[in-house]
Amino acid sequence: MLFRPCIDLHSGKVKQIVGSTLETGELKENFVAEKSPGWFAGLFRDRQLSGAHVIMLGPGNEAAAIEALSAYPGGMSVGGGINASNAKRFLDAGAYAVIVTSAIFENSRLSFEKVRELSSAVGRDKLILDLSCVSAEDGCRIACDRWRTVTNDALTPELLWELSPYCCEFLVHAVSSEGKRAGADSAVVDILAAYASLPGSLPVTYAGGLASMADAESFIARTEGRVYFTVGSALDIYGGDLSLESLAAL
Repeated sequence: MLFRPCIDLHSGKVKQIVGSTLETGELKENFVAEKSPGWFAGLFRDRQLSGAHVIMLGPGNEAAAIEALSAYPGGMSVGGGINASNAKRFLDAGAYAVIVTSAIFENSRLSFEKVRELSSAVGRDKLILDLSCVSAEDGCRIACDRWRTVTNDALTPELLWELSPYCCEFLVHAVSSEGKRAGADSAVVDILAAYASLPGSLPVTYAGGLASMADAESFIARTEGRVYFTVGSALDIYGGDLSLESLAAL
């Protein structure tokens, strides 16, 4: 199964947000749930949807994240403000791994020293690196600090390979496409597909823009079924038209 579900948390609630508006002061919410994080996690648990992730978008979401992790122990990873000092709390709550971005950057540059330190502290098999990026004319640049800072570090198959010894998976949001339901970012998809074609590559999950079964099928064909994907705003449980059940059957 290539589909991996997600839960995005903002101010303690399950929401779907246009990612690029998160820090602009003009937050655009596509969906705000009435049901609890644990309810959504239970939905994924009951359908045996593995590899799910919970993302904490800003402060005030730790209790909600732990509720979701506790409802599906061993079935979800968690990210958003994770570092060496707080990772154990979420792993103890049931996360199979923690997702990290900003903690591996120093002065807006990717630091292999910090990657190695974090991998040693958390454990390679418990660490997912989030290398979410913004497409530009000169390539795809990794964004950190809740996507407020676009770095000079380019996302490439070579970089993913160099980082592979220190983590168990990669997660990549296409920032420009996140929450817009306008299709996948082809430049990002092609980079991930190139990495995933390498013998010994790690699992990698793409997020951003998928809005229909046609999008999902096109993505699977383009990546030759080697890259996982997630769907947020377009999913029926988050107010969209794309059926969770149909994706679970892929």
